[in-house]
Amino acid sequence: MALLTDLLNLDLSGSTDKIIAEYIWIGGSGMDLRSKARTLPGPVTDPSKLPKWNYDGSSTGQAPGEDSEVILYPQAIFKDPFRKGNNILVMCDCYTPAGEPIPTNKRHNAAKIFSNPDVAKEEPWYGIEQEYTLLQKDINWPLGWPVGGFPGPQGPYYCGIGADKSFGRDIVDSHYKACMFAGVNISGINGEVMPGQWEFQVGPTVGISAGDQVWVARYILERITEIAGVVVTFDPKPIPGDWNGAGAHTNYSTESMRNDGGFKVIVDAVEKLKLKHKEHIAAYGEGNERRLTGKHETADINTFSWGVANRGASVRVGRETEQNGKGYFEDRRPASNMDPYVVTSMIAETTILWKP
Repeated sequence: MALLTDLLNLDLSGSTDKIIAEYIWIGGSGMDLRSKARTLPGPVTDPSKLPKWNYDGSSTGQAPGEDSEVILYPQAIFKDPFRKGNNILVMCDCYTPAGEPIPTNKRHNAAKIFSNPDVAKEEPWYGIEQEYTLLQKDINWPLGWPVGGFPGPQGPYYCGIGADKSFGRDIVDSHYKACMFAGVNISGINGEVMPGQWEFQVGPTVGISAGDQVWVARYILERITEIAGVVVTFDPKPIPGDWNGAGAHTNYSTESMRNDGGFKVIVDAVEKLKLKHKEHIAAYGEGNERRLTGKHETADINTFSWGVANRGASVRVGRETEQNGKGYFEDRRPASNMDPYVVTSMIAETTILWKP
């Protein structure tokens, strides 16, 4: 009798040309990822060659019951680290049967901004630092924390090693390798300041690809935690009190910033961000006011600030960027539950297209 793991790992390549495509989309809350699979006659590498599909939007909070069909448009393909072989993960966005983007489809507007010739010419690069917290299933308490109690104060946990300092490394390393297998440009991982909290970085990525890759990396992480019997939360302040929150620091540069004289371009861009601080904060994640308090390496949510090498500022410019006179800056305001389509396109729109 075959074991369940034997069947899960069954290699289909010798018996059929067919592949399995897992279609992924974002549900009605804006953070809940959904997916379902279908069989295709053979390998596909171009999303435009994939068939559109549909789902019941009344079950995801995205359509009324009397007109519930929502159409999935395939937008990006990744290798499937779970089924392996020629099987694929497909990042989709969502439309009405008439072809209109539904309200929760943030990718559509982002793609319009990134396809603007003025934005495309600047080739915006992004590096997104995605923080998250692993929770013990059923009790909603961080992994490694005593049930109903607290660990020792922060200090030894950031990039720490050891059974009393690092909790969930098997999940984190599995995610790291699975993202590399899938084709996500994951550039690193580290343990964070609060025990049970981790970070992965995606980038550099260009334009709309930044959003696609962060969402697929989140999907892979949720699938791995599902297997491990652990819950992942992207809440920006999962534990109140003297504990670090979770953000999604967004590193950004344009062609002009990366070239000689780029430091002035960076300063001009940061000044534009200052003028639109309230608009950006409103779009940078739910519950961010619990994180952006001016403590725990954050700036106060109501005040925009920037500085060189200042991790307590809204925007940080690296010391090396200042010395070289060109480079990138880091927007430290986005929360861990931000929508990368919204944040990346909004930064590009404000710094490249907007003329104050």
